Amino acid sequence: MGRSMSAVTPELSKTLLLPARVDDPKLDRRFEVFARDGKLYQSESQVGADGNEIFRATHEVEWIVGAGTNGFGGIVSREGYLFQGPLSYYSHAKSWAASPGYEFGDYGFNRPILAGCISCHSGRPRPVPATNGRYEDPPFSQLAIGCENCHGPGAAHVAAMRAHKALPESAHHDIVNPERLSPQLANDICMSCHQTGDIRVFKPGKSYADFRPGTPLDDTVAILKVPPKPESPPDADHLEHYYSMTLSKCYRASGGRLACITCHDPHVEPSREEAPAYFRQKCLTCHNEKSCTVPLASREHDEPPDDCAGCHMPKRDVKTIQHSSVTSHRILARADEPFPEVAFRTTTPELPDLIHLDPAPGQKDGALPGVTLLQAYGELVDTKPEYADSYSTLLSRLEKTNPDSTLVQSALGRRDLRAGKYPDAIEHLQRAIASGPPQATTYGDLAEALSKLGRTEEALSFQQKAVALDPFNPLLQKAEIVSYINLKQYGNARTSLEHYLEVFPQDSFMRHMLELATKGELPK
Repeated sequence: MGRSMSAVTPELSKTLLLPARVDDPKLDRRFEVFARDGKLYQSESQVGADGNEIFRATHEVEWIVGAGTNGFGGIVSREGYLFQGPLSYYSHAKSWAASPGYEFGDYGFNRPILAGCISCHSGRPRPVPATNGRYEDPPFSQLAIGCENCHGPGAAHVAAMRAHKALPESAHHDIVNPERLSPQLANDICMSCHQTGDIRVFKPGKSYADFRPGTPLDDTVAILKVPPKPESPPDADHLEHYYSMTLSKCYRASGGRLACITCHDPHVEPSREEAPAYFRQKCLTCHNEKSCTVPLASREHDEPPDDCAGCHMPKRDVKTIQHSSVTSHRILARADEPFPEVAFRTTTPELPDLIHLDPAPGQKDGALPGVTLLQAYGELVDTKPEYADSYSTLLSRLEKTNPDSTLVQSALGRRDLRAGKYPDAIEHLQRAIASGPPQATTYGDLAEALSKLGRTEEALSFQQKAVALDPFNPLLQKAEIVSYINLKQYGNARTSLEHYLEVFPQDSFMRHMLELATKGELPK
């Protein structure tokens, strides 16, 4: 954790495998990473059939994310926004390849670093609320994960110690010792980063910066999972450590007392060679030498010898990150051990279609605030259409019970926009904007509804506001360009096309559009 993120320095650049080049024939792109004058750079380019370069985008990598166990990636800064570099280094393969997520398309240097990602890879990030990858200057007040991430803020404690003053007994509780917490609250600290579920939804008005160790994680964010079925059991290990552990016989037999810190000490990181014996001793706090049915002589001939975790918690490839593996925390007695029945009976009457992984202590029913659940359904429905009915039903109820919610009004506006009820959509979206804070997506939806009614000039004004709030969103910029063309403002359309290609030089279609604009051949 102390090496989770670092600034690029000349010394760091010397330790990397540089230079490197990755050609992607499918995308017809060339990606490169190299050091120059003590700085680290990545570039993307395309070469035409005539051998001439069509475009090249080069950006400085200012920060490295990752300690190198599986690998590390780069972060670039553009006008106050942070973006992922298209190449990452993979330790197991000892090579550079496409960064996680880039296997789905060519994002260039425009894949934003969101607060939900960087909050678990850095100590104290400073994201600007309600933006898509924008950060304060500087973007980090603390780079790597530090003491306060697990022990809570200690400013009052530090000030008293510096002043050589005795602290009242109550003040000692300001510094959280996870070992003194209940297993659930201790697990919450780990789950804040090591348990993603299928969806994470903030409670109203909350952000990652609001979580305090020693308090319920659910006060800040609800972690939800789509219930598995016997025909489609859980199959993910990456950042599913807590959930996998709860499915183990060890956890169930302990009555929930088995916690992350039962086996893990965040202050101790055994080497690859030390790990088998280190974790074997953790197993022996509950088990003994006779617990294993495999004869000791056989176990000692394995390599490494007598490795409990290697046998019962094998590493598996991470499906979402190439060349990477992670330890399964399900703690299998044998490789073909079926999932326990409890894995398929974890919903509640109050929340029948989702598993609430981090309910606050004493909260047995898993109930969630309506607005929180609406956001969860709304984010799930794009990939899991079976939640469309639940989303629609809940939205109709909240329209009556919580009409002043910005989220509800934005959702109602999008619902009516998709249904072709443009005047109703405009009314809801205007109410959402009035209640604030402004959202680029809401401005974009309002602009689309106005365009559908032929109110193109009004639509353009809201498209401009949307682009100002989210200047690296290609869809918003494209909508603005289309409005210029519809209004016959061809000069503005050409200027916007030129700006667009400065931001997204990899977009060959829009490059063709600029060629048409230059020739005066844009559609009339």
